[in-house]
Amino acid sequence: MSQYKVMVDDNFHYMEEDERREYGTFATPEDAIAACRRLVDQSLAEEYRPGMTATQLFDRYTSFGDEPFVVVASGVAKVDFSARAYAQSRVEALCADR
Repeated sequence: MSQYKVMVDDNFHYMEEDERREYGTFATPEDAIAACRRLVDQSLAEEYRPGMTATQLFDRYTSFGDEPFVVVASGVAKVDFSARAYAQSRVEALCADR
């Protein structure tokens, strides 16, 4: 039974729950977090433009990117993952690599 559901908010529609979508369910917290990281990395790659600074990329992500989070089944320990914190940790490397 999958106890970890990854949901995705669209930063362009901030606070609009009707724009939220389910990405998938996972058996372990590690799998759910890995899925969240993939979604953030994909959003960062989509928002990147040549010559962007890390700050500009982070601003684009927080305005237009996908912000995944993990919902756990009743009685299951909360999963600690912040899409924004993860994105912030990735933008420097992504902009430096290009």
